[in-house]
Amino acid sequence: MNSSMKRLLNIGALCLLLHISVVLAAKPGTSARVDALLKTMTLDEKIGQMTQVDYDAIKLNPSDIEKYALGSILWGGGSEPDNIKPQGWADICDSYQGFTQKTKMKIPLIFGIDAVHGHNNVDGAVIFPHNIGLGATRNPKIVEQIGHATAVEMQGTGIQWDFAPCVAVARNERWGRTYESFGEDPALAKELGAAFVKGMQGSRLSAKTSALACVKHFAGDGGTTNGKDQGNTEVDEATLRAIHLPGYVEGIKAGALSIMVSYSSWNGKKMHGNKYLMTDVLKKELGFRGFLVSDWAGIDQLDTASYKNAIMLSINAGLDMAMIPNAPKQKNNYVDFIAYMKELVAEGKIPVSRIDDAVRRILIVKNEMGLFEHPFRDKALLAKIGSKAHRAIGRDAVRQSLVVLKNEKNILPLSKKLKNVIVAGKGADDIGMQCGGWTISWQGKSGNVLSGGTTILQAIKHTVSKNTEVTYSADGSGATGADAAIVVVGEEPYAEMIGDRADLHLSKNDVDVIEKLKATGIPVVVVLLSGRPIIITDVIKDSHAFVAAWLPGTEGQGVADVLFGDYKPTGKLPHTWPKDMTQIPISAGDKKSEPLFPYGFGLSY
Repeated sequence: MNSSMKRLLNIGALCLLLHISVVLAAKPGTSARVDALLKTMTLDEKIGQMTQVDYDAIKLNPSDIEKYALGSILWGGGSEPDNIKPQGWADICDSYQGFTQKTKMKIPLIFGIDAVHGHNNVDGAVIFPHNIGLGATRNPKIVEQIGHATAVEMQGTGIQWDFAPCVAVARNERWGRTYESFGEDPALAKELGAAFVKGMQGSRLSAKTSALACVKHFAGDGGTTNGKDQGNTEVDEATLRAIHLPGYVEGIKAGALSIMVSYSSWNGKKMHGNKYLMTDVLKKELGFRGFLVSDWAGIDQLDTASYKNAIMLSINAGLDMAMIPNAPKQKNNYVDFIAYMKELVAEGKIPVSRIDDAVRRILIVKNEMGLFEHPFRDKALLAKIGSKAHRAIGRDAVRQSLVVLKNEKNILPLSKKLKNVIVAGKGADDIGMQCGGWTISWQGKSGNVLSGGTTILQAIKHTVSKNTEVTYSADGSGATGADAAIVVVGEEPYAEMIGDRADLHLSKNDVDVIEKLKATGIPVVVVLLSGRPIIITDVIKDSHAFVAAWLPGTEGQGVADVLFGDYKPTGKLPHTWPKDMTQIPISAGDKKSEPLFPYGFGLSY
């Protein structure tokens, strides 16, 4: 190479570096930065921005963030760092973000996580009631507060993107994700989903205490036949629009800039390949200007025989970012995705214009989030995780969410001065059962799964007089001499897929505990922990009072507040409560026999 050629190459390289510097220094909030970036980016860099990799898939090769100019990392499906305390999460995020600063374009990562009821993968975070309980509050203000508190706790660990709110309208209680829905009425999804977006994103998305919301799962996931997870929603378009789209319409109006696509199908067509709904309706008709992300390996289901063809179908239908959980040596991994994307563009099967549209949407969101100016976390926010202020919000949400279904002879509220109270049932002293699924692990589990928070038993002990004796037995034994019994029963933790159930009756063990205490002749108060209405028609006859507490999270004190009169119950049913399994599915207005309790039912004192 002669000296003239070398000088030209050096000048060219210098011009490129100067151009990139100008691009990165461009005024935030304008499209100039994004347009300039797109002109400078290679195809590889653009595809990298469309690639979201799971932590478990990349933790052995984090330098791939730099190598492939990746756009996003997520934690999902049970992937988490070895240290799940706040500092452990923060260290990983700072470390991974550092790789982006070594790339030519220095485009920051956006980290995503399912913080669906608080920052629920972090030990020490406040776990709020699941959405079904928030639906019972009918209170957008408390939902907005929860959205903000969750954003602050997320940002404390360096994670800036929440795969929430879920605005599914659950129409069949067999569905294992019923508790992720605000209720059976699309009005709840509209009002409360929008409130969460506003709380999460704040008045300014670039604020250090704001995070990106992700409305999900588009669309119709709550209406599948027989309540089957990832199933088929068989309704006409008018019904789809009336029931399952309003949450997205209001979420977009509230400023949501990301939406997750559903695994489910609409009349046999998978959502991940539905161009009409993703592009024509969502992006064009509704004016959604953010980006669409797939669910966990969601594109794979479009063509199980050919991953390459599945990619083509989904990207051309309007998907902007692909969530890829698999490591390089596994099937359908992120390295394959990138290679196939390049081939598809070269073959003319995915237009460059579609790539540019997807990347432009992603970069616009990153720009509006202020990630170019502040890619790393604000270390001062770490101390906000699990704070007293956030626990107070959680407690308030819990007591607003409780629905009193029965209160015979006004036994509630209980006196704090009773001489002896027996607390029974498997859920009374179980923080994991209180929280339900999506708590530390994907499916959740019973037991002492996290630090912080208050079980219902602990809350009762904190509430009653110092002279009141509180005894606990899981099976209800030892009730002789007690003035009243509080029995906490219900569903053990579960999440998507595993949570689908054909039979929603209360377990035999739970029924046995209630019957044993009824036989003593003392007043029996039943507290039900569940992610949906459970068949309790016979059991409720054996109780003097019955309270639906849903999945309240870590702040069990809110339950005791209602039981002992520190808060007058205000919760109203977000679902029609069936008498038996033959009534399911049942919703308000159905021409069926009378339910056990109608939609909106709830007693007060």
